[in-house]
Amino acid sequence: MKTSDLAHRGLVMLGCGKMGSAMLEGWLARGLPASSVWITDPNPSDWVRNQHTHLNADLPPDPAVVLIAVKPQVMADALPVLKPLGNRDTLFLSVAAGIPIATYETMLGAETPVIRAMPNTPAAVGQGITAIVGNARTTEEHMAGAEQLLSAVGSVVRLSDEGQMDAVTGLSGSGPAYVFHLIECLAAAGTAQGLAPDLAMALARETVAGAGALARQSHETPEQLRRNVTSPGGTTQAGLDVLMDPTSGLSPLIRATVAAATKRSRDLANG
Repeated sequence: MKTSDLAHRGLVMLGCGKMGSAMLEGWLARGLPASSVWITDPNPSDWVRNQHTHLNADLPPDPAVVLIAVKPQVMADALPVLKPLGNRDTLFLSVAAGIPIATYETMLGAETPVIRAMPNTPAAVGQGITAIVGNARTTEEHMAGAEQLLSAVGSVVRLSDEGQMDAVTGLSGSGPAYVFHLIECLAAAGTAQGLAPDLAMALARETVAGAGALARQSHETPEQLRRNVTSPGGTTQAGLDVLMDPTSGLSPLIRATVAAATKRSRDLANG
C-alpha cells in the first residue's frame, strides 16, 4: 500500500479516541494530508475537531483503509454503516480489543480483507508495540501497509495465527498496567524504608523508565543486563534472592498474571 494511494483514496477512522488520536497525530506528522482522512465519532475531542479532517461527513466511495477504533460494546451499532465498503479491496484494520476477525467477516462480508491489531497504551507517546494478524483475503501489500501505518506509534510484529492474540493481550496489551503497578510497589517499598513518598515515587518512576530504555537500546539481553548490575554478595543480590525465589518470587507471580489475563481475553472473545 503506497502512501500516495492512501492519500488519494482516503483513510476512514471509525472512532478517534485516545488510541485513534495518537495514530492520527503520527500519520499527519508523516505527511498524510488531513483532507485524506474521514473520521466518524459522535464525541470527538477538541484536538480532533481542530485537525481539518472530514469529521462526521459522508464517507469516500472507495477508501484504501478503514481503521476500526471503537469500543467493543458499541461495535454492533457502529459497524453496519461501513458494510457497503466490505467485500472489496478496502482494508479493514481493527484495533478494537477482543473482537475476532470472524466477527468482521460476518458483518462486512467474507471477501473483506481484515487485519486485527493489538496495540498497547504506550502508543500514546509513540513507544507502543502492536501485534497484527490478517485473514485469508489480506495480501502482503495489505500487511506491509498496516505495518507502515501502525509504526507511527511504535514497533509492529506479525503473528502466525489469530490464536496467539489472547496471549499477546495478556502480555503486551495488559502489560503496561503491570509495570505501572510495579512502580507503585517500588515507591511504597521505598516509603516503608523511610523515604518521603514524593521522593520514593520519583526514584521508582525514573528507575523503571531508565531500565526500560536501557533494555530497549542495549545489545545485551535483559538477563545479562541484570547480571551486570548484580555484585555477588551485594545489595542487589540480596534483593534478587527474594525476587527470584522459585516458589514465592516474581517469576511464578508474573506467569500467573499473564495466564489470568490471557484466559480472560479468551473468555471475552468466546462470549
